[in-house]
Order: sequence, then C-alpha cells, then structure tokens
Amino acid sequence: MRKVVFLCCILLLFSCGKKEVKPESRESKTAQEAFAVAETIKDAFINNDLQIIRENTMGNGFSQVAAYRKDAKSVELTFTPRWVEIEKEGQVTLNIQWKSRWMTSDKTLEDRGMTVFMLEGNPLRLSRIVRANPFEYPGQ
Repeated sequence: MRKVVFLCCILLLFSCGKKEVKPESRESKTAQEAFAVAETIKDAFINNDLQIIRENTMGNGFSQVAAYRKDAKSVELTFTPRWVEIEKEGQVTLNIQWKSRWMTSDKTLEDRGMTVFMLEGNPLRLSRIVRANPFEYPGQ
C-alpha cells in the first residue's frame, strides 16, 4: 500500500512540474511598443536629440514635444504608464503619469500630471498629446 501511495505522489509531482508557456498576444506586443516609443521620446527630449524625436513622432506630435526644450538648461522626466487602449490596428491611446524637473541658470521648477499620448501607424509614432503636456515648460 505504501508503494502505491508513494508512486501516486511521484506521478503527481512530475505531472504538475511543467509550466505551460502561453504565446504573447498581439495586444501585449502593441502595448510594449507604445511604452518603448514613449520612453524613447522622453530620453530624446532630455538629451535634446531632435532627430530621434522626429523619427518617433508624426504630424502635430513633433511640435508638441520639440517646442519647449530650448527653455531649460537641463530637464529630468519620469514616466509611469498607467493605461493602454488599443483602438484598432495601428491606433493606441497611452495614459501616462509624469513628473518633471526643469533647471535653468537661476531656478528649478517642478511639475507633475497625467497625459494621454495618441500613437498611430506601424511602427507606432506619437501623433499628438492630449491633456497636460510633460514636455511643456512649467508655467507657460
């Protein structure tokens, strides 16, 4: 009897040992791409790299990002993605909570808010910013 119980325990242990790996969904890949585009634009803005900003934006998106960087000596930005909505293939709405610190020669300004990035295309590119623009100099 002990052998049967022992054998059942061994079989149960081995049968539960495998983990099923599910393939990554298309929506998950699209959400990750949206996060990556937002981070790329943020890093390019901090480094004042207009070429990278231009490559990752389209239409009004470029002017909403690039227009304000010249006002500060240095900028620190932190993005925390909060929600992604995939409207249809090639259209994504990304909600981001952000914090910024802008340093000029005589003062430091801090700001925070929620923004919505509208991303379109394949690959995704920022088409416009809705709500509080994290790239806008505080107080403008």
